[in-house]
Amino acid sequence: MAASVTAALLIIGDEILSGRTKDKNIGYVAEYLTGIGIDLREVRIVPDEEEEIVAAVNALRSRYTYLFTTGGIGPTHDDITADAVAKAFGVGIRHDPRAVAMLQERYPPHELNEARMRMARIPDGADLIDNPISKAPGFRIGNVFVMAGVPAIMQVMLDAIGPTLETGDRMISRIVEAEGLAEGHYAEGLAAIAAAEGRVSIGSYPSFSASGFRNQIVVRGKDAAAVDATVHAIRELLGRLRGDRNPL
Repeated sequence: MAASVTAALLIIGDEILSGRTKDKNIGYVAEYLTGIGIDLREVRIVPDEEEEIVAAVNALRSRYTYLFTTGGIGPTHDDITADAVAKAFGVGIRHDPRAVAMLQERYPPHELNEARMRMARIPDGADLIDNPISKAPGFRIGNVFVMAGVPAIMQVMLDAIGPTLETGDRMISRIVEAEGLAEGHYAEGLAAIAAAEGRVSIGSYPSFSASGFRNQIVVRGKDAAAVDATVHAIRELLGRLRGDRNPL
């Protein structure tokens, strides 16, 4: 069996659920983790409510190798992620001297007010995640990584923690173009191929453009031989359906 390291992503924020802010982090995190050999298995979005955050953190951190969170670590009253994570782990939270020093690099003393000092409140026992953009750090506690919601800051935090992560075998992804065939034509045969090969996942993804429908079949797996065999079987299926003399 291929080694598997799994992860979940928890998006925190009323503004995401209301539609006011369009999330840009899910796709980035998914692609980043896939690229280094971590399987993103679940994404949740919760409001800025302590009970909801605590419940989600405890459920996801116990289910997966890693949990990544974004959002809710700023200076305003509704930025409650750090407090909720501390509660989930049953630890205290305080102004961390290391985080205070980071903020002091950015703000002169007269601008480092009570609101900004909220960004230095870190759960006891947590390690800090560097933030070279705005200095306010994220943190890691246990298998949970707490990052900013601002995409540019989240991305540099992810770059900082990436080298510290345990990784598994990388996912192999192959695309087969189902040119000239609608999904209804190949669905039954594709299901049979999927049932016969349990080491890969197969998805069919239609799209529409000015030139008409385009169907792509994507084969994903960690066993190269299984992926290649499945791609071969799919091409044979499509060729038969088109009546190709040489389906390959």
